[in-house]
Amino acid sequence: MPPRRKPRSRPRFRIAARADPSVHLQPFLHYLDAECGMSRNTLTAYRADLVRFFDWNKSFGQASIRRIDLKTLTDYLAHLNERELASTTIARNLASIKMFFRYLILEGVLAESTVELLSSPKLWQHLPKVLSPELVNRLLSTPDGSDRYPLRDRALLAVMYATGCRASEVASLELRDINPHDRYCRCTGKGNKERIVSLNAVALKALDDYLQHERTAMVGPRDTDRLFVTRSGRALSRITVWKIVKRYAARIGCSRDVSPHTLRHSFATHMLAGGAEIRALQELLGHASIRTTQVYTHVEHSRLKAIHERCHPRG
Repeated sequence: MPPRRKPRSRPRFRIAARADPSVHLQPFLHYLDAECGMSRNTLTAYRADLVRFFDWNKSFGQASIRRIDLKTLTDYLAHLNERELASTTIARNLASIKMFFRYLILEGVLAESTVELLSSPKLWQHLPKVLSPELVNRLLSTPDGSDRYPLRDRALLAVMYATGCRASEVASLELRDINPHDRYCRCTGKGNKERIVSLNAVALKALDDYLQHERTAMVGPRDTDRLFVTRSGRALSRITVWKIVKRYAARIGCSRDVSPHTLRHSFATHMLAGGAEIRALQELLGHASIRTTQVYTHVEHSRLKAIHERCHPRG
């Protein structure tokens, strides 16, 4: 018998590989959501990064995935650098692209990718901006009678500083998450991980004032369990939290880069200055890795170094 001829192999998804790479964006995001369990904020960031890359790539008439080579990717990183983006932002864009191409290989759209040959730009350690305790006190007391909902805003700011929670975590707090008797609240962080964080007397007083005198009128006939609500009784969004913080920060003369994360950084730094252990701070902040928390030890060291140089006779 004549030897059997092996069937001719043909590349998988050849048509898809010639198509506009953006057609794979939605399946990729679904993969990140369903298979990788990434948060909504991460998905939003990946989408924005990839749409930006696709638009840039189209401007040069390169619609095919196969035409995206090492030079294309290098030119794109140079383009991002020319826009004077932070090295961390450029690194995140590269991470989004790398993950996208890994997905294409996993699905058989591509056999290999040159994107892995690129290394992330050097990441200098940027120390987070921190407000002094005096500035934090001014910020917390800024909402007054001239504001439409001063009690809500004061409670929001007080809870953020008391707990070190992220903007998205505070926005998603529900009434049942607050335990005034035991002075704590339960928040849900990245990866739907829950943690318990303490509430100080200032935050508890601000919450009580808000719940007793403002929230009921704001909610009206609506049935919502969210702690912080808008004027129409809907749940406060993460974006609105950012706007509230920036509005009051501008009122006390703080720079534009003050954000909800500034309160989180301030909380962490002030905790370390007060003697908190780094492992305990890691749990309070909800960090998966101790390396993420260790940046605050450098912030505190910078403060101590400045004090030493100012006060030591030979500083």
